[in-house]
Amino acid sequence: MSRRTALFALLYASEGAPIGFIWWALPTLLRAGGVPIDRITALTAVLVLPWVLKFLWAPLVDVLRGRRWGYRAWIIAMQTTMAATLVPLIWIDPAGHLDAWQALLLVHAVAAATQDVAIDALAIGVVPTAERGVVNGAMQAGMLTGRSLFGGGAVAAAAWLGRPWLIVALVTWIVVAMGALALLRHVAPAPPLAEEGRRWRRAMGATFRRRSTWFGLAFALTSGAAFEATGQLAGPYLVDRGVPQATIGAFLGLFVVGAMLAGGIAGGIASDRWGRRRSVALSLTGFVAMILLVAWTDDAASASDATRMALLTGMYVFIGVFTAASYALFMDLTDPDIGATQFTTFMAATNGCESWAGWSGGRIVATHGYPAALAAMSAVSLLSLPLLARLGRTSAGDGPSRRSSRDDRRGDGADQATP
Repeated sequence: MSRRTALFALLYASEGAPIGFIWWALPTLLRAGGVPIDRITALTAVLVLPWVLKFLWAPLVDVLRGRRWGYRAWIIAMQTTMAATLVPLIWIDPAGHLDAWQALLLVHAVAAATQDVAIDALAIGVVPTAERGVVNGAMQAGMLTGRSLFGGGAVAAAAWLGRPWLIVALVTWIVVAMGALALLRHVAPAPPLAEEGRRWRRAMGATFRRRSTWFGLAFALTSGAAFEATGQLAGPYLVDRGVPQATIGAFLGLFVVGAMLAGGIAGGIASDRWGRRRSVALSLTGFVAMILLVAWTDDAASASDATRMALLTGMYVFIGVFTAASYALFMDLTDPDIGATQFTTFMAATNGCESWAGWSGGRIVATHGYPAALAAMSAVSLLSLPLLARLGRTSAGDGPSRRSSRDDRRGDGADQATP
């Protein structure tokens, strides 16, 4: 693994850590501390909003840059804010001061979401196209590691060490990631702010005229429908099929994370060697096949718990491949001059897919059962393949890849670096 790949894996681990803490560990720890469940769910509903809405302020990360302030400065500033907002929580009791926790964690969440935007933009600016698959695979591995350690792992650690030491560990994790940015060498300065604004406006106009942008957004909104719905339904499905809760916990915490880690690394390598579209298409077909097998075996009397979880594990391997390959594809489609804005918009579309597919899958389950829901969402994913084919034909002629030689000459104006 190159130093650049290791750096972005660590930076993505710093992205996954706060998400794992806020989405997975925090509700459990607050409930154990005596906080009412309705207040916990109200808190988490507010704290996830920055990740949903970050595309709204992503343009600021692109535009507000200058010779002394680039993407790396954005990341360091956001990580400093993340750590600073966590430190008071070491001493504040959440049961008696939940409002203070909410205020500090909301600022933390906004900074964490903005950090995500800047890290993605930096990766688009400094990672060569031929390495984006591998780097995306490593970044997904880092993200899953951060989520796992400060999600499920945090719950176990807090029971042993106590909540304050968990906060200390999370702050330390963020500081380590901040220090890793020192590995970036030969950072070219961004252009003056006025010039950056003009360039951003020109790039935005060109992007909206580019057919590949619209095909990419349509693909992001539809391609993951099958696994987004199945992922949200997997836990309830296994419960309804009588799988013990402890077994489900081990499956989600170990097998799912391990499968996605392996798939992400394999998908990154495959997309660099054999092409983005081919890797995306094969992995999409793979996870659809696994999901349809789950639906087909659901009514079989001989279907065991092990069979169901084995098929779902196979699905998660293909999800890992698909995620690494498709994210690299979206990076290829992104103009480096508006890296934060455009790539975050692609990611917002994938979040939109997660939202509508999960809601639709749940509605179909309520009326027609799990097999019908899995089959319907699989059909949507398969119907996105023509979009992928069109995406390939348009991006060759009107995509941003033509910018590479110019960017290599002038340093891309966005923290161009060679770690």
